[in-house]
Amino acid sequence: MKQLATTPLSILDLVTYAEGTPLAEAFVNSRKLAQCAERWGYRRYWIAEHHNLDGIASSATVVLMGYLAEATHTIRIGSGGIMLPNHAPFIVAEQVGTLESIYPKRIDLGLGRAPGTDPLTMRALRRHSTGADFDREVAELMAYLAPAEEGQKVKAIPGAGLDIPIWILGSSTYSAHLAAAIGRPYAFASHFAPGDLLEALAIYRREFKPSPTLAEPYVMVGVPAMAAESDERAEFLATSMYRRSLGIVRGQRAALLPPVESMDGMWSAGEQMAMAERMALMVVGGPGRVREGLQQIIDGTQADELIIVSDAYRPEDRCRSFDLIAEAAGLPRTID
Repeated sequence: MKQLATTPLSILDLVTYAEGTPLAEAFVNSRKLAQCAERWGYRRYWIAEHHNLDGIASSATVVLMGYLAEATHTIRIGSGGIMLPNHAPFIVAEQVGTLESIYPKRIDLGLGRAPGTDPLTMRALRRHSTGADFDREVAELMAYLAPAEEGQKVKAIPGAGLDIPIWILGSSTYSAHLAAAIGRPYAFASHFAPGDLLEALAIYRREFKPSPTLAEPYVMVGVPAMAAESDERAEFLATSMYRRSLGIVRGQRAALLPPVESMDGMWSAGEQMAMAERMALMVVGGPGRVREGLQQIIDGTQADELIIVSDAYRPEDRCRSFDLIAEAAGLPRTID
């Protein structure tokens, strides 16, 4: 059985910001967190692509990856993910190839098939893909990153021949089949859509075909979490995450709102049930409860790695949450 103490932890950052916060501060806060995450022993720091969503500033994913890679030294910087329907595969290969050339052996390329936005904004992105061509576009992108062949007319420069790990992301069972078929690591977005998690992991592991880049299945599981010095303090801070998720359920997306003493009266019974399903893997508490909660997720999924989402109204509370999570998990820290 896998143990928390030997399971790598990573961070997924949507570059969230509180109501009234200048966007520039959100970028600086993410850079500071990435620098701390490197010292605290996290393996990866991924940025998720979203568009036209109040409270999320991660639309220019590749630009932010470069911004964070420049400010760090060893932690892997990646996309969690780049939403392939929004981009020509050739451009993705060039852009990520440029990052890998500048920051060698530190760049991850996570790919998703959803647009990360609404249909109107998707049209504004000037792409006609809907995700139905995801398998073909992944294959096209992989071809551009493969070593260039003699006589090849279109080459990604830089990009061709670079060893850039490609991850397939999913929030349903669809991408599990693809990740298994092409022998790539699989990351499941159970931090907001845990319903199909176990079925998707079973499909991926059962159908997995070894590839030159991966001999055995490798699974990363998304976990929403909030840690603080005490269970009570963590429960209080976590209400900002609940309020944001409630807004998404209601179709009223907004920037992070302040925590409240209680969610009673703020949601209906049906909304509370929907939230419980959406955040079924949520781990909240002091170090002891967090340690126990993360181990339970590992026990239930046999995940090879966990990727944590933790959003607090104040940046210092978010940093403290990730610090305590790393401490609870026993991550190997570096000393300044």
